[in-house]
Amino acid sequence: MIKVHVFRTSVEKKREIIQLSPLLNQVVRDNGRWNFDLEDCDHILRVETRVLPPRVIASILQRQGFTCEEL
Repeated sequence: MIKVHVFRTSVEKKREIIQLSPLLNQVVRDNGRWNFDLEDCDHILRVETRVLPPRVIASILQRQGFTCEEL
């Protein structure tokens, strides 16, 4: 079963998404997909996955200096 996790982030620019892309691609891989909505006031990261817990996704962004909080 696919779960959708939605996060409020501090990612504001496309270049920041490019910076995070390899890391997110590595952990999500065949287990789902991810995307950002920078037009939303909460700079939403949406991750669809079968296996990844939200804390893993949040920690990836936090280690790169971004805030990331599951909604």
